[in-house]
Amino acid sequence: MIVAEGLTRSFGDTRAVRGVDFEVPEATVLGLLGPNGSGKTTIVRMLTTALPPDSGTARVGGHDVVTEAGAVRPMIGLAGQYAAVDENLTGRENLEMVARLYHLPRVEARLRAAELLDRFDLADEAADRPVKTYSGGMRRRLDVAASLTSDPRVLFLDEPTTGLDPRSRQTLWDVIEELVAAGTTVLLTTQYLEEADHLADNIVVLDHGRVVAAGTPAELKRRVGSSVLVLILTSEAMVPSAVAIVEESCGCRAEVSGTEISVPVSGGPAMITRTLRGLEDAGVGLADIAVHEPTLDDVFLSLTTEDGFDGSGSSAPDTGGNGR
Repeated sequence: MIVAEGLTRSFGDTRAVRGVDFEVPEATVLGLLGPNGSGKTTIVRMLTTALPPDSGTARVGGHDVVTEAGAVRPMIGLAGQYAAVDENLTGRENLEMVARLYHLPRVEARLRAAELLDRFDLADEAADRPVKTYSGGMRRRLDVAASLTSDPRVLFLDEPTTGLDPRSRQTLWDVIEELVAAGTTVLLTTQYLEEADHLADNIVVLDHGRVVAAGTPAELKRRVGSSVLVLILTSEAMVPSAVAIVEESCGCRAEVSGTEISVPVSGGPAMITRTLRGLEDAGVGLADIAVHEPTLDDVFLSLTTEDGFDGSGSSAPDTGGNGR
């Protein structure tokens, strides 16, 4: 349902997307992961016809997003990073307005709005209150509801659960799973790695505008290593020497947070024993030791860097906006 081939996009001298390729089969969820500035939002904007690529091609539902944009738009829904709702209208009026923009008859638009308000727990007194009285989480739920007014075949969700409380996040997860079970295809960007692990059939990891890894969540976890060694040091002063020992013993980059060091280990107990012996010989004090199976957090940290460019923030000349 979604095909990207060699997509590129630059903003001035900055190359935001550099030859990205992926496919999303029908009725599946693709999780698009990467640090801030990795190109996620720029890719979403190209796929939803809001931004033309500099080169490469993309098709949604078999239609080219540039030459057949008019055929793409009626079949997609989009909830961008920022809620695109009219704060002077009520929640009900917002949904009815979007439905009418999709050319739904007035009665059908009213019924669709009521259905979505109920689905996103906005059907009580909130439905007929101005959106300017809503909390941030309520606005976000309304925005996602608006992206579903046309019952889209393909749904693009750009960090949809940012700012939602755990209950609202679970509600949205349930809605996504219901949509996919009914045949909707979803492309999801998210900063919550457990969200991608829970929802995504496949994941594409971006860094500096390039695809650095792709596969199912289980496949990506296996790439990190069989286990992750977590060490808590007794003193932060020991961190530099401990990191050098750990990286030499394990043969890969360690991640540091305060006095905590984590590193993938693929050599089993022998590698862990060698690492601990090296730390002991160097006089590095350990407050705690743990070994766990890899998570998507470990995948994310091992494959990506912190700096980048997304085309959606203040550093970009093209800040874009939200759309449907």
